[in-house]
Amino acid sequence: MIQATPIKLSFFARVRIRLAPMLLQLRDRAHEQAQDIPGLTRAASHISVIGLIALIVSASAFPINLSAKNNSVSSLSSTDTSDAAFDPDFVPETPDFLARAAIPVTNIPKRVRRDVLTYTVKSGDTVSNIGDDFEVSADSILWANPKLEDNPDLLSVGQTLNIPPVSGVLYTVQANDTVQKLAEKFKSAKQKTDDMITEIVNLEFNKTWHDLKAPDYAITPGKFLMIPGGSKPYQPRVVYAYNGPTPPTAAKGSGLFGWPVTGVITQKFWAHHPGIDIGAPKGAHVFAADSGFVISSGWSSSGYGYQILLSHGNGYVTRYAHLSSMQVQAGDSVKKGEWIGNVGSSGNSTGPHLHFEIIQGNGHRNPFALLPGR
Repeated sequence: MIQATPIKLSFFARVRIRLAPMLLQLRDRAHEQAQDIPGLTRAASHISVIGLIALIVSASAFPINLSAKNNSVSSLSSTDTSDAAFDPDFVPETPDFLARAAIPVTNIPKRVRRDVLTYTVKSGDTVSNIGDDFEVSADSILWANPKLEDNPDLLSVGQTLNIPPVSGVLYTVQANDTVQKLAEKFKSAKQKTDDMITEIVNLEFNKTWHDLKAPDYAITPGKFLMIPGGSKPYQPRVVYAYNGPTPPTAAKGSGLFGWPVTGVITQKFWAHHPGIDIGAPKGAHVFAADSGFVISSGWSSSGYGYQILLSHGNGYVTRYAHLSSMQVQAGDSVKKGEWIGNVGSSGNSTGPHLHFEIIQGNGHRNPFALLPGR
């Protein structure tokens, strides 16, 4: 606990603080009398001020006491400050003086959580934003919640998520697991197994759940174990390019894509999110990013809700998901910039937005690399 440090006030400082209200009142009275008495001039007011100054000087012959809040009186002198503890709540009774009160501040070091939090998904949430709020990586959120691990677009309002204490892999210990085996399994390419073991056994969270004493570092099956800084191998989501017949009159894309909707980027492209999310009002028009023809228009059971897939006839396919309505049907030919649907929040979604993907062959491309600058 921080204690106030006694301070030493000079004699004249104590005199000014004590007599300031009295002097101001006398000055005001002298000014009023100068206005009420016809023969009294401005000089008379000056004389009264000089008299007040003389009063201050004459006060030097007497000891000055400051009253505490409990009305007890402590005599202050230039050499005795043992009873003069600084009162941070003291403020002189006049606006002509400013008293600076010391504000003690204690720097509290940041502590790593020792438990797994649960979080209920709210409207507008994304895996990335949730990770930012709890200062852990988005991947760590996915690894702690198996249902999301393969597809973060399965996130839905009301869903309960496990939030790990630090970034890394939150793992439920199985029979025959050892710290060394798990360190080897989940360490990153840049980490050494011995260094990972040290991080695992020194993490306070893990000490709460396990008896991590050398040399065995025993861990209990069924309990959480946090592998800080660990990672899981990335399994790219396999997609299949359209190989069906192309209508003779189908429009063909140029390979130069345009933005499908006007809005705000709410989730970027990353390993477990092979597209971008663009937040926009429900019902906002969604446009074809390039010319092509509709290969699918309808409900998706994989969490995308109502979606449209366009083949652009040049190896590219674009996906428009979580729509509220669709303006085109399978087999329709569309031109770049044509209205094809409306923004919605169908499927596994936490609020109105467009999930947009650019697929080339059997893989995904980062839309930011192919869309024009904004």
